[in-house]
Amino acid sequence: MINVLMIEDDTEFAEILSEYLAKYNIKITNYEDPYLGLSAGIKKYDLLILDLTLPGIDGLEVCKEVVEKYDIPIIISSARSDISDKVIGLQIGADDYLPKPYDPKEMYARIQSLIRRYKKSTNTTESATANPDSDFRVDEKRHQIFLKEAPLNLTPAEYEILSYMIKQNGFSISREQLVYNCSSLKDKGSKSLDVIMGRLRSKIGDSSKNPTYIHSVRGIGYKLVG
Repeated sequence: MINVLMIEDDTEFAEILSEYLAKYNIKITNYEDPYLGLSAGIKKYDLLILDLTLPGIDGLEVCKEVVEKYDIPIIISSARSDISDKVIGLQIGADDYLPKPYDPKEMYARIQSLIRRYKKSTNTTESATANPDSDFRVDEKRHQIFLKEAPLNLTPAEYEILSYMIKQNGFSISREQLVYNCSSLKDKGSKSLDVIMGRLRSKIGDSSKNPTYIHSVRGIGYKLVG
């Protein structure tokens, strides 16, 4: 799950965005009061969505303080149309600027893109697993996935998709989420994802009708269990 800190005094707008992003395993914790937001333990969040028109302090000042103290991606979300706000925000360290109003789908895409870039910049090549109790283990250094310590013979696309699902640690994953995060999937409208899922199920001894690991989630996409 991606944990997002939001500092936004429009509670109705924050609630709408929160409800939409929750479908994609993105949890938003919003603070109307920017001072409470700044003291909310920023290090435990993956990303900050920041409004500029806030009570008591300008959002650009909040942005500057966060950049000076923390290493966290920042998306400014503002109805202020002055181009200078956008320029200053990006100059002082914000990573993206999304003017209101916008479709929540665009914010979702920006979050995914920004998180992906940050992960690449801080990624280690050590062997890793998302859940120590999982039957799966990902060895990123060797580009290998093990099921109950037996190596799986996977294509690059299969490895990319399965490793992403393992890291989501049992949460539902939308088809769109897989497309955004897996470079092997270029065409959202194609059947390539279904084909790859079929091959993965076969390689891990799973059944689409009575699955042990890869479950289809109606209206969303897939979930990896175990």
